[in-house]
Amino acid sequence: MSTGTTVGSSAGSVVAVLRSRYVPRLLSASLIGRLPTGMAPLAILLAVREHGGDYRLAGLLAALYAGSAAVCGPVLGRLIDRTRQAPVLLASAAISTAAFLVLGLVDPVRSAAISAAAAVVAGAATPQLEPCLRVLWERVVAGEHNIRAAFSLDAATQELIFVCGPLVVLGVTAFGGPSAGLLAEAVVGLLGATWFATARPARSWRGTHAERHWAGPLRGPGVLRLFAALVCVGATIGAFTVGITGYAEVAGSPSAAGWLIALNAAGALLGGIAYTAIPVARREDRRLLVLLALLAVGYLPLVLVLGLPAMSVFAFLSGCALPAVLASAFALIARMAPEGTLTEAHAWMITSFGVGNALGSAAAGTLLDLVSPAAAFTLATAAACASTALAIRRLLT
Repeated sequence: MSTGTTVGSSAGSVVAVLRSRYVPRLLSASLIGRLPTGMAPLAILLAVREHGGDYRLAGLLAALYAGSAAVCGPVLGRLIDRTRQAPVLLASAAISTAAFLVLGLVDPVRSAAISAAAAVVAGAATPQLEPCLRVLWERVVAGEHNIRAAFSLDAATQELIFVCGPLVVLGVTAFGGPSAGLLAEAVVGLLGATWFATARPARSWRGTHAERHWAGPLRGPGVLRLFAALVCVGATIGAFTVGITGYAEVAGSPSAAGWLIALNAAGALLGGIAYTAIPVARREDRRLLVLLALLAVGYLPLVLVLGLPAMSVFAFLSGCALPAVLASAFALIARMAPEGTLTEAHAWMITSFGVGNALGSAAAGTLLDLVSPAAAFTLATAAACASTALAIRRLLT
């Protein structure tokens, strides 16, 4: 297939998905409602620094927010599986919004305990828009190929959250002061979740009355290995983010880190759109294995730690395979999760990736202090290789 044909097929698949009824609303509402995830780290940091707090307090509050979101996501996912999407999304959005308002209005230094509690609540009540959207794809998009294209488009557009989130915070704080970022999170999150939850597909969705089990989707064959592979993928991304930041400082251009991370996101966005043209796989687990191997290959050149022009190219290329990996994993979990557990299964995927990202960031930070950026990039590549090894044995029976 020529490059022109591939580009044309990709564009056609994206157009076909976006022309499906409800898709533009659901996808845009999901992205807006999930912006707080990309806004929170910077907004918390700016608010803490405004009140004279140190980076340790800012890091603690950000970690509490992210940690509670990772822990409670599957809990909310299970609740949705057993009830309905709209009520749970609206209730959780209201609670999370209230917590962000508290974070934005109190002094995080003088009222550290209140701020910590608010950060935990804001994260724990994060509306599960991402899992809910993926559960709805089969209802709003016709045809197996278009459903797979929707998964890929979903994975690719996630990059916008982490590119636009910090930009929104910077824009808001320029006019309203550092604490305005947290107040903006409250408004944006509530707006997106409400717009999503009031769409007809979300309002009409009902959980199934399948046999319930304490382990939920975790009891499915191969599911735990898939989640473990996603932990490794998350560690790859976390190690890259820290490593590229350290590399930019060593290279004498700290501001280049933002551009290099943006190039990685741009590679992911274009890679995800290109992946929409790929036909449906006969064995999704075999395809995932190949894609994980490509992810590892994409991160390998970073270990060379060359000059900025070369590293810019490597940063872009290293991002290209991630949306395809995630899209394949989305399609795979839909076949692996036991009946009535799909929303929770997707929430576990998010948690797995988030845990891996945190572990990769922490480990890479240590390597950066003790060794060099090359060690952090080596860790990123090794984590990607580990994810590939976990997928060698068939995930589907």
